[in-house]
Amino acid sequence: MSNVLVTGGAGYIGSHACKALRAAGYTPVTYDSLVTGWRDAVKFGPFEKGDLLDRARLETVFAQYEPVAVVHFAALSLVGECMQDPGLYWRNNVAGSLNLIEAAVASGCMNFVFSSTCATYGDQDNVVLDENSPQQPINAYGASKRAIEDMLRDFEVAHGLRHVIFRYFNVAGADPEGEVGEFHRPETHLVPLMLDALDGKREALAIFGTDYDTPDGTCIRDYVHVCDLVDAHILGLKWLQDGKDSRVFNLGTGDGFSVLEVLEQSHAVTNRAVPYTEGPRRAGDCTKLVSGSQRAVKELGWNPQRSTMKQMITDAWRWHQSGHYED
Repeated sequence: MSNVLVTGGAGYIGSHACKALRAAGYTPVTYDSLVTGWRDAVKFGPFEKGDLLDRARLETVFAQYEPVAVVHFAALSLVGECMQDPGLYWRNNVAGSLNLIEAAVASGCMNFVFSSTCATYGDQDNVVLDENSPQQPINAYGASKRAIEDMLRDFEVAHGLRHVIFRYFNVAGADPEGEVGEFHRPETHLVPLMLDALDGKREALAIFGTDYDTPDGTCIRDYVHVCDLVDAHILGLKWLQDGKDSRVFNLGTGDGFSVLEVLEQSHAVTNRAVPYTEGPRRAGDCTKLVSGSQRAVKELGWNPQRSTMKQMITDAWRWHQSGHYED
C-alpha cells in the first residue's frame, strides 16, 4: 500500500483521516509532536513523533517512508490564544508548514492536501461564502492559514507542487464505531464542552456573547461531521493522483446553527438540558460563518451522509460516554 504522511494524525480530525485512509487502501504515517494530539489515537499506521519546526526530522521521515502525498492537519487553532500570542501561531503554523512543504518538494512528494479553514474569510455577515469570497481573516489563526495557502501556490509555480486546499467550517461528531473521537486539552469546541456540562464534568457551559445580530443573539456556525470531512480528503487525494489541477474547496453543509440551537438539539438527543452561563463576546469570534458552496459536491463527488446536527451530537455523545484517551 502507498504511504501517505499525515501531520497531526494523532489529533481529532487527523486520527479520523488515518482511519479513512487505511480503509481506502493507503498506509497513513502519522507525524505528530503530541503537544495537542494523543498517542492512543494512532491506531491505523506507523507513528513518528516530531515537530514541524524540526526540518532534519521531517527529512528523515520522508526518506524512510517515501510518501506519495502529504495530508497536512497539524496546526495550533485556538482563537483566544492566537489573539494573545500571535507570534506562536506565525512560528508554529507558518514556519512549520514551510519546513514541511520544502521537505516534501525536496523528496519529490508533489501531492499535498491542506487543512485550511473558513476563518480565512473573516467576519462577512450576510454574505454567501464560497471559494471566491475575499479572504479577510480577523485573527492570527486565520491569517496563518491564508499564508500557507499562498505558500502552496508559490511552490506550485516554482516547483510543480500540486495541492488541494479544504477550507472547512465547524467540525463535530465522532467515529460511529468508537475507535477515535474528539478530545482536546484544553477543550474549546462547543459540542464536547456541552457534553461535559451535561454529564457533570464541568459545572456549566460558558456562552460567549448573546448580543450578536442573530435571531437569538448567539453566534451561528456551519457544522460538518468529521467522518464526512475526512471523506472529502480522500477524494481530494484521489483528485491529485488522477492528475487534476490544484483546487480549493469549502467544506460545509450550508446550514447554520446558533449556539442555543445546538443546545436545543442536544436536549432532543440526550433528553437532558445543558446548564450554561452567559458572558461577554470572545475576541476574534465572527457573528456568522456559513458555507454557500457546492463545489466539493459537484466536482469531487462529495456526498456528506452524517452531517445533521442530530447525528453529529448522537455520535459525539456515544464517544463521550465510552471514555477518552489517557492523559
